[in-house]
Amino acid sequence: MSRTGASLASAGVALLVTALLFPFYWTLVSSLAPEASLFAGPSVLPREIGLEHYRALLAEGTFLEALGNSLIVAGATTLLCLTVGTLCAYALARLQFRGKSPLLATVLAVSMFPQISIVSPLYLVLRELGQIDTRPGLVLPYLTFAMPLTIWLLVGFFRQLPRELEEAAMVDGASRLQALRYVVLPLALPGLATTAILTFIYCWNEFLFALSFTTRPQS
Repeated sequence: MSRTGASLASAGVALLVTALLFPFYWTLVSSLAPEASLFAGPSVLPREIGLEHYRALLAEGTFLEALGNSLIVAGATTLLCLTVGTLCAYALARLQFRGKSPLLATVLAVSMFPQISIVSPLYLVLRELGQIDTRPGLVLPYLTFAMPLTIWLLVGFFRQLPRELEEAAMVDGASRLQALRYVVLPLALPGLATTAILTFIYCWNEFLFALSFTTRPQS
């Protein structure tokens, strides 16, 4: 690549990065600006800087508790999805059994199902179980959609790994689970990390179930 082409490519990358980061910068600047200056017109550089918004947020008393609940629910859901979804995805990617393709198609279909259609049945179930306004009462609904997403993503990652490595481990005396633990999982670590991030973000951004199954600000 010529020097001119490299310069144009660098400029394009810098422009793209600036466009991607600008919303985060604008959010930070707006959060630090006093309320009166927000209606004074847009300004790239802040005219004034203050912490009034952060003081008001922390003074409410429920923000940190709500933040902790979100972290616990999203983290617990992600951990359960990775633990169970890894085993399910490995079985769908490597084992041969009847109905594997329809089962995988069902997993994909569940992930495409509209959430609003199961809110009422789930609410009745959770109410009978006494799990309304509880953390497990949110983890269970989140699993219904996060688990299919996790399985579908991990199946693709496992299929890309060479089957010969597992077969070599089993020839040397390793069981199927040992081959999964010591050979497949270390190789699939980037895929597991990507899936964990996507699952956590999905659970963190979920709003419908949280609004439907919680009635108190503390929840």
